Formats: sequence, structure tokens, C-alpha cells
Amino acid sequence: MNYQAIINKYYPEENELKHILMVHSRKVADKALAIVDKHPELQADRQFVEEAAMLHDIGIFRCDAAGIQCYGTEPYICHGTIGAELLRAEGFPRHARVCERHTGAGLSLQEIERQNLPVPHRDLLPETIEEQIICYADKFFSKTKLTTEKTLEQAIRSRSKFGKEGMERFVKWSKRFE
Repeated sequence: MNYQAIINKYYPEENELKHILMVHSRKVADKALAIVDKHPELQADRQFVEEAAMLHDIGIFRCDAAGIQCYGTEPYICHGTIGAELLRAEGFPRHARVCERHTGAGLSLQEIERQNLPVPHRDLLPETIEEQIICYADKFFSKTKLTTEKTLEQAIRSRSKFGKEGMERFVKWSKRFE
């Protein structure tokens, strides 16, 4: 799979939005690949991790997030499910699952219903080791501070703002991946 061709299809212009997407995704991919390399016992699919990490935010262009040059109409929280729709249409259902399951530290049906989030009302939790690694790696990088990697403590703190359930999942991953 040529992930660059898919990115170019949805981001044909060289502009600030594509730059943000590419820098953020590369940092997430590099951190995820470092985890894969550090933990061969997890038997993660290295090539898939790189591809899926590079594509995990493909849906941001359809969202309304002016701070990262996104001028679409959908709420930002929908970028994962939008990306999943795009990648399923491209014939990449495994990659699509990463898109829809990386938001927060994943979203349980209970969290979605409790907060009445505008995403499908079903569990959107990372299940496979590859989904978990990419979701975990993503939490260390912001799209507004592209050159900065959060410390583990900062990443945990940023998860805690969104509820105990996601923070606990993230902390569990940190013990497994660090």
C-alpha cells in the first residue's frame, strides 16, 4: 500500500494543512515504530503500523478546526470516523479501524453515550496491538506544537482532562510499551 498516494488524493495541495498532517503523522509513526522495535514480543506488524500511523488523521480536512488549518464543517471529534469512511472506500478496512479507534485513548460506548458524542454509538476502542500502539503514540504529539513531544507525565495529564476511563487505558499502555 502506498500511503503517500492516499494522502495526496485527499491533500493534493502543498499547504499548511498538509504540512501539519505530514509532520504530525510522521512523528506518531516514528514513535509507534520505536515501540514495535523495542517490543518484538508483541509481534506487531511493523509495515502496517507505519502505514496506519501515517493515515490515522486522514479525515481532518473535513473538520472545523481553524487552529490547524481545517475549514470543513464537521466537529473535530469526527475526524477518526471520517478517516475510517475514506479508508474503507479505498479498500483498507484494517487501516480504517485505526482511524476510528485512535480518538482519545479510544472511546467506549458508555463514554460516547454519556457525552452524547457525534460519532457512531458503539465501542471505538483500540483492540489489536497495532491499534493500541498507534493510539498510544499519538497522545505524545499535538498538531499545534509540531516540534514538541510531550513527556509521559504530560500525556497522562492531557488524558485525565477527558475522563478516568481513557486515562487508565493510557496508563496501562504506558506500562506495556515504555
